[in-house]
Amino acid sequence: MNILLRFLIALVAFGSSQIGFTQPAASASMNRAAQISQARQANAALMHHYMWNSRTEIIVQGQVKDIRIDQVSYGPYGQLQRTTLNDQPAASGLMLPTPIGFLRRAIAASEKEQMEQFLTGLKGMLEQYTLPTTGKILDFISSATPSGPDANGMFRLSGNSVVQPGDTLTLWVNAWTQHVHQIQVNTTFQGSAVQLSSTFATVPVSGLNYAAYSEATVPDKQLSVQVQNYNFARLGY
Repeated sequence: MNILLRFLIALVAFGSSQIGFTQPAASASMNRAAQISQARQANAALMHHYMWNSRTEIIVQGQVKDIRIDQVSYGPYGQLQRTTLNDQPAASGLMLPTPIGFLRRAIAASEKEQMEQFLTGLKGMLEQYTLPTTGKILDFISSATPSGPDANGMFRLSGNSVVQPGDTLTLWVNAWTQHVHQIQVNTTFQGSAVQLSSTFATVPVSGLNYAAYSEATVPDKQLSVQVQNYNFARLGY
């Protein structure tokens, strides 16, 4: 449960980065990549001073199979820690109610394990779209196509084959604040098309940028994972 939370926190750090809107020369790209790395590290450090709520829903075939609300913060040694505020499985969690009979129960448990393994693998694949190293950031901004601003003052950076052939990663960036406003990923995992969309918000005063709402969908499995982060409160240290 909450299987994409770590990915979203990594995504938050990338979303805080300041990104140029013109196609720069090689040396300028290297400088920009370094600046982005520094900005994301600063935003990640700032997040350690906050506590927030995270609501996760897992939806299969149009039915909510699990809902969980966690209070999330970082521990004294930098570890992510969660306190469950509410956990409401629909039926028996990810799967339908377990039928009577040992063999059929085993089949139901196997299906649940397969789903959990799929979600874990999906998280690992999507984490690559956070562009975790300066080199990955450099590759993206050097090849991304900029456009805009649109009617809402958003510039767009779009790149293809960022992690694997045929995928797309698109960022919408606020021209005034230079904060990422939205991220969209279209990719594949284990032969299935996957879409990820995240919308960002900013905490007033401190400027912490975070993924307010994210959804990962796998249409051919009729699977959706939705995560909402809210109630950010500054800790007393």
